[in-house]
Amino acid sequence: MKRILMLIALAAGTAGLAGTQAALAKLPSPTDAQKAKAEETKARTAWADKVAAFQLCKAQDKVAARYYGDMKTSGKGTHEPVQTAACADPGPFVPPAAPATPAAAAAVQSTAKAP
Repeated sequence: MKRILMLIALAAGTAGLAGTQAALAKLPSPTDAQKAKAEETKARTAWADKVAAFQLCKAQDKVAARYYGDMKTSGKGTHEPVQTAACADPGPFVPPAAPATPAAAAAVQSTAKAP
């Protein structure tokens, strides 16, 4: 029984050391295209959060209006509704501007000079 426990402990220790070595490996630095894609994904996620907040705001307004309408028709009194900020529509998604690279800047300048 002791021998089995020693083997299990040895196997666990070896697995732990192998995991440590794998965690210390370095990843290559991201390319410009990968950085741009990450920025676009970050912007799209932020926009999606704003859209979700807008939809929640509209749903809350609809529920509150229905509640106050039902209470008024049934003759029950309610407290005055708390005024909150209007729901802000985030509009359509606009991707972030691409970072200017020397090649892109030269292409823009050459097209601007063309008649």
